[in-house]
Amino acid sequence: MCGRYAASNSPDDLVVEFEAVLADDAPDVPADYNVAPTDPVYAIRTRKPKDDDQQPYRELSVVNWGLIPSWAKDRKIGSKMFNARVESLTDKPAFRTAFQRRRALIPADGWYEWQVNGAAAGAARKQPYFMTPEDGSMLAFAGLWEIWGTKPDLLLTCTVITIPAVGDLAEIHDRMPFVLPRDRWDAWLNPAEQDPATLLEPTPPEVVEALERRPVGPEVGNVKNNGPELVRRIDLGRADQEQAQQLSLDNPA
Repeated sequence: MCGRYAASNSPDDLVVEFEAVLADDAPDVPADYNVAPTDPVYAIRTRKPKDDDQQPYRELSVVNWGLIPSWAKDRKIGSKMFNARVESLTDKPAFRTAFQRRRALIPADGWYEWQVNGAAAGAARKQPYFMTPEDGSMLAFAGLWEIWGTKPDLLLTCTVITIPAVGDLAEIHDRMPFVLPRDRWDAWLNPAEQDPATLLEPTPPEVVEALERRPVGPEVGNVKNNGPELVRRIDLGRADQEQAQQLSLDNPA
């Protein structure tokens, strides 16, 4: 799954990276190193001009993370639909139409996953890792978007598609975001492309191999925490020692 990620790039950088146009009504979304479901996030969508003589274009929009299908009666469903499993895109009612018509790219610095480790003193703890390109480049998650509500209170929402973890990432978690390399952005954003076999080809191994699996501190586990310190590498050996010391304090002989 993908339940937390980091997105620190400015809209100016995003419109250049994705060759997009910033939506006129897009509010500013500050850098966020602990993006959680229901948060506002940037997404790239294909938009068709009202003038049929003009070509479709990429738009950088602000959407809420957590898909709300147009037919949903309660927006609370979005808090449960922040991920869409690739295996169910073509047949699950909540995703089927969006997969055909409303695909998106979700920019990210990287994402977090928690691995269960055996810590010192016999206790088990979940160690968070931050998966991010070693060269500091940007990631694009494959996503879907929807419109919910009625005018003037329309709400744009999105979901991040997940796939089975590839390569060494499977040692941390069995799922990962569906990361798309640049040469597949056009096809993904093109509604005319309908071949699932082409669109859903797994993330290339070389993209996964270029990712750093960076151990980070437990502070990311609290959605109230934010800031670049959340993505800083920690020394795992020192972290184990600190936890062992804390366990000793909590459970004196």
